[in-house]
Amino acid sequence: MTPRERMLKAIRFEEPDRLPTFTNLTPQVAGKLGKFLNLPYKPEDSFLSTRISHTEILLSLGNDAVGVGPGRGKGKETRLREDGTLVDEFGFVFKRTEFYDEIVKRPLEEAETTGDVLRYPLPDALDPWRWRRAEQMIAEYSSSYAIIGDLEATIFELSWNLVGMEKFLMDLVLEREYVFTLLDRIQEEYAFFCGKRMIELGIDVLWVGDDFGTQKGMLISPDFWRKHFKPRYASLFKRWKKLNPELKIAYHSCGSIFPIIPDFVEIGLDILNPIQPKAFGMNLEKIKRDWHGVLCLFGGVDEQEVLPFGTPLDVKQEVWKRFRQAGKGGGYIIAPSHNIQPDTPLENVLAYFDAVKSCKYPS
Repeated sequence: MTPRERMLKAIRFEEPDRLPTFTNLTPQVAGKLGKFLNLPYKPEDSFLSTRISHTEILLSLGNDAVGVGPGRGKGKETRLREDGTLVDEFGFVFKRTEFYDEIVKRPLEEAETTGDVLRYPLPDALDPWRWRRAEQMIAEYSSSYAIIGDLEATIFELSWNLVGMEKFLMDLVLEREYVFTLLDRIQEEYAFFCGKRMIELGIDVLWVGDDFGTQKGMLISPDFWRKHFKPRYASLFKRWKKLNPELKIAYHSCGSIFPIIPDFVEIGLDILNPIQPKAFGMNLEKIKRDWHGVLCLFGGVDEQEVLPFGTPLDVKQEVWKRFRQAGKGGGYIIAPSHNIQPDTPLENVLAYFDAVKSCKYPS
């Protein structure tokens, strides 16, 4: 069975030969693995590069899908400034730190009015240069691997990143007009067209998402989410699926979002990620039982404690546990509940992939 067949079979709620995976790495982990495997590990230049980077490493370890997504527009590559900071095409100014890039200036951090938002030069989603790498990847890998088009930070996260989280959330709660103008622009001028272009290129899964969960509950109330965000996702999902009725849509939100899982099902979600096991209510076994045949589950492996701090045996037992909880009857793609983090020992990464390969059907 090819990796592509394995992944698509699981998404259709059928049991493949073994459990499929689409796992992602932070650049630091990719660097260690690249040196160990003698493979390239430079990340792609993209707003969310981890989902579309390190392909050769991940396929050699056992990934069953390849991630593609929007790169930078022509002449809009991230550039290093004289003061040592970097600036990208959105206007984010950031500096490299030990683990993650830290944004030090945001292009809309002083926005107060609709006019401020309308004057902001949003990048051109359909710049052909942006899609060159995705086109190359699909041409090279789509016959053997499932293709996942990444569009996380779909509406909410890109918006608050442009403004700053504290200011954006306060103004969102106050329902200030500029906030909704920004959400509208991100949705209609950037997100929709990025998704449309990936669908045209032939992706199998469109992976969208915005983090609305914390460890203990939702970042905003479910009712507030239903008022302002559910209709936006419903509109996008409907239009994307009209372009390709066979398209599967995955949604990512870290943290506890179990109150709105039925809402996502109602508007046509196919795949839920990452089922963060230590977040309140995100019980993989229960969600599998409640939604099998409706929602394919994607994730579930503990990245907060077991992967970084456990032994290789602990890691293998964690993978086998998740397979027992969610593998039966297909409908499960195993993955850590986040990109594999820099504090994860190399031996644990290798143990994780070895264990995934040992999860064979029938379960």
